[in-house]
Amino acid sequence: MRFDILTIFPGMFDGPLSESILGRAREAGHISVHLHDLRDWAHDRHRTVDDYPFGGGAGMVMKPEPLFEAIEAIASEDPAPLFRVFLSPQGRRLDRALVGELAQQERLLLICGRYEGIDQRVLDHAVDLEVSIGDFVVSGGELPAMLLLDAVARQVPGVLGSEGSLEEESFDGGLLEYPQYTRPAEFNGWTVPEVLLSGNHAA
Repeated sequence: MRFDILTIFPGMFDGPLSESILGRAREAGHISVHLHDLRDWAHDRHRTVDDYPFGGGAGMVMKPEPLFEAIEAIASEDPAPLFRVFLSPQGRRLDRALVGELAQQERLLLICGRYEGIDQRVLDHAVDLEVSIGDFVVSGGELPAMLLLDAVARQVPGVLGSEGSLEEESFDGGLLEYPQYTRPAEFNGWTVPEVLLSGNHAA
């Protein structure tokens, strides 16, 4: 599965993409992640991608021209259909069902907003789905994009070391995962439940 990420801060993704499960998944070729700096499609020497909003108001709005040009260029890099996602507090809530839907796509473009948002014309004509990670505001779309990427990548065959790990995920079947214990069997006077020590795990 291919992920494309459009952002003005591509460096924010270096750590998450090179470590742990995502890092191993990329090395093994189970997923590919391509970072794109929106400023590469700016039209001036200052690489400006935002401007004042019509009608006034606080903050700046991301301009339509760089976004449209970037999305078109990214789409042309691979013949697989590109499903375009904008990370937004106003979007559909990210949950297990949506993660499963997104995992069925061949390519995902994660568009990371900044400032007060992006020009509505981009949302109307160049975005397939707005996705929210919750009813709160963060500084930009990069952190939500990392969460979405991690959640969706886990659904890709081969990404997790054990298929059982995916089957036993905390929210599979609508149930939270059972409590976990490891050695030692006793710590600070607190003991592991006897049923786990006896081998009768079906109880």
